[in-house]
Parts: sequence; structure tokens; C-alpha cells
Amino acid sequence: MAHIIVVGNEKGGSGKSTVSMHVSVALARMGKRVGAMDLDLRQLSFGRYIENRRNFIQKSGIDLPIQNFQPLPDIDAASLPDGANLSDARMSAALELLEQTCDFIVIDCPGAHTRPSQFAHSVADTLITPINDSFIDFDLLARTDPDTGKVLSPSIYSEMVWKARQTRAQAGLRPLDWIVLRNRLGTVAMHNKRKVGDALEELSKRIGFRVAAGFAERVVFRELFPRGLTLLDLPDIGNDSMTMSHIAARQEVRDLLNTLDLPELRVSV
Repeated sequence: MAHIIVVGNEKGGSGKSTVSMHVSVALARMGKRVGAMDLDLRQLSFGRYIENRRNFIQKSGIDLPIQNFQPLPDIDAASLPDGANLSDARMSAALELLEQTCDFIVIDCPGAHTRPSQFAHSVADTLITPINDSFIDFDLLARTDPDTGKVLSPSIYSEMVWKARQTRAQAGLRPLDWIVLRNRLGTVAMHNKRKVGDALEELSKRIGFRVAAGFAERVVFRELFPRGLTLLDLPDIGNDSMTMSHIAARQEVRDLLNTLDLPELRVSV
């Protein structure tokens, strides 16, 4: 069966689509058959990115690996058995289509609690939760004491992931591997950065996730979006003018793929 990678949390602006783009392209460039789904049905940033990539390939004639994007199919609610949920049926149908031809499926979730997002978390083999490196985003994972910074209790989102793990265990599926990705790591405010890191390490032991470094804030990520490209593609399109920032960003992608420790994967993108 395809290995399902879900990129999700319940907060916008944390870099979910950027992570989805780079992970899916990196896997495709390694010769893997990659399926893609975008559950943010209002923004569809991940879906539009793949559309931009397909248009660039057609116009330029440059052969780049591309993901197999699968929208949620339309299903007649009247055709479902009593008590069946239409949203769950659409998700199941989309996954079934992709699993027939894909090694990996990357699912980008919206920054809100929705039924499709909840379903995606329950079927994830690997869950990547990007957060901006601050206590504002840390609140997505847990409540903390404002004076001591000590973790008081997991958040609603963390409890949802816990329930997803229970659902997988009851179904006899392999355990969910949860990675919290510290995005937009800054070079200033080192004291606050260290406090966030300490709080994440404490929480990781309590609710069971791994902490990884994500992507720094880089303008180039946004500049490449209209063409559906990543830094990994630049040599293929005849652009060898790699700055130190570009090289560092490429290394961040490699480091992330290594950290994910996906099955049958050797990172050489």
C-alpha cells in the first residue's frame, strides 16, 4: 500500500503547502510515484502549485517529474448506505484511486478542523505538523503556564492526533509517526527560540512526537510558486545561479527527507 504523508495542523500560515510542495517534488525526483491531495478546498494552494507545474512543463517542453493530483470525487449521497458520511466516502474513493498507482501520497490539510482533515489524520502513516517557531504556534499543541512556561495540558489538536492513533491501532495499522516541524527558525531572539525548543522537547515526551528543523523564511519559495518549481528543479531548467541561500534551502529539504525516515527511501535529491 502507498505510504500516506499528511501535512496538517489547525492554524494557517505555518508553511503546510510549502512543505507539501517540497516533500512531494523531492519524492518524485527520487523516482517515486507520488499522489497528491489538497483538502484546503477554499485556497487550494497545493493543487494550484501542481497545476502551475503542469503548465510550466507543457509550455517549456522541459521534462520534470510531477505528482498525480487527485481531487475529491463527486459521489451521489443517495448511493451511500444508511449512516455513511459523504465526506468520508469521497476521501476513501480518492485514496483508493491513488493507492492503485502510487508509492507515496502527500495530503495537504487546511488550517482548520474539517471532516476531510480529520479523516486524513486517521489514515496518516507519517504526520508532519509545521509550526512557526513561537509560543503563538506552540499553543496549537498545548497550553502552557504563562509564568513558568511549563506545559499544562495538550491542545484539542493534539487530542485529535491521539484519537487518530487509537483508531489506527484498533484497525491493526502501523503506528503513526508524528513529526513537529519548527518552521521559520530565526537567527535572533535566541532566548525565546531556546524556550520554545525546551517546551517542545518536554511536550514531545508526553504526547509522542519527534521534533525536526523545517524551512527558514525565504522569498525564493514564493517566487517559484507561479511556475510550480522548487529549488530542486533549477539545474534542470538551465538555472545554475545558485546563491548560498538557495544551497542552504536545498539542504533543508534533504535534511527533512532524512528526518522523515520514510520506507525504502534513500535521499539523493
